[in-house]
Amino acid sequence: MGFDLPLFPDQASTMATRVDHLYFYLLAVSAFFTILITAMLIFFAIRYRRARHPNAVPIEGSTKLELAWTGIPLIIAMSMFVWAANIFFAMNRPPRGALEIYAVGKQWMWKFEHVGGQREINQLHVPVGRDVKLTMISQDVIHSMFFPAFRVKQDVLPNRYTTVWFHPTKIGTYHLFCAEYCGTKHSGMIGQVVVMEPAQYQAWLAGGAQGGSLVASGERLFRDLACDTCHRPDTGARGPDLAGLFGKPVRFAGGGSAVADETYIRESITNPAAKVVEGFQPIMPTFQGQVSEEGLLQLVAYIKSLQTQTPAAAPGAPPAAAAPPRGNP
Repeated sequence: MGFDLPLFPDQASTMATRVDHLYFYLLAVSAFFTILITAMLIFFAIRYRRARHPNAVPIEGSTKLELAWTGIPLIIAMSMFVWAANIFFAMNRPPRGALEIYAVGKQWMWKFEHVGGQREINQLHVPVGRDVKLTMISQDVIHSMFFPAFRVKQDVLPNRYTTVWFHPTKIGTYHLFCAEYCGTKHSGMIGQVVVMEPAQYQAWLAGGAQGGSLVASGERLFRDLACDTCHRPDTGARGPDLAGLFGKPVRFAGGGSAVADETYIRESITNPAAKVVEGFQPIMPTFQGQVSEEGLLQLVAYIKSLQTQTPAAAPGAPPAAAAPPRGNP
């Protein structure tokens, strides 16, 4: 159950209510002990003042007192820890099936791209009543995406994807801030998130697409960079087939493995020598500086779209679904 208080941002997401309840619990505990300690300090200062008790008498050997001032703070501290940890894990685990939107932070603006190819700068449109997941990266320095009305904030880093998710519950226009000092014009790195009815959101999507979907743009870039000359489904390919790669573990030459997520795919494009896949030679050139962050996101979206496809099997080889994935983009 939510409640709006003066001087507080709107509660416009499911997470906002949970965060506020924890905040007021911490505030109540702090206020209670502040008042209690202050009152006891005044009481004992008056009762045991020097005029009535010139000589101090130490108190020793109270097991009940020792248990009380050890057990009660422990219970209170553990309640704070468990409650906060529960919210922390919920914040960091985007629900399956969430609406995916990609974001790039740069000095001093936010750029968003929807799966359908709609692009926005410093403004983000989302539907009410649906989980929304942002996959974010910085083009230059560290930024931090902060939605006060949703009570979620996540650092946006160079060279590494981070995610944040929220579930809007109220239609309206809310603030978007950068919460990390990122340069002389940091205070101007602001924006808005517009929460709309689902039908209005679909209408907005229909009128805003330019240049095709994110996946289509990624596929086009994939071919323009001649990636398909090596990453082919036939046995003569010099790079592995990418069908079904995303989300699967990949083994590396010399040992070690990693799950093929967004960060792995990005690193494989910009620094392919960092992790050489078992069974392949390190012949892939780097595309660092040749592809923009938006282009990298498009390539990632395209490779993710191949997730449901089955890798082609070599003649005589076992079915690809039974074999472990091998290869990097």
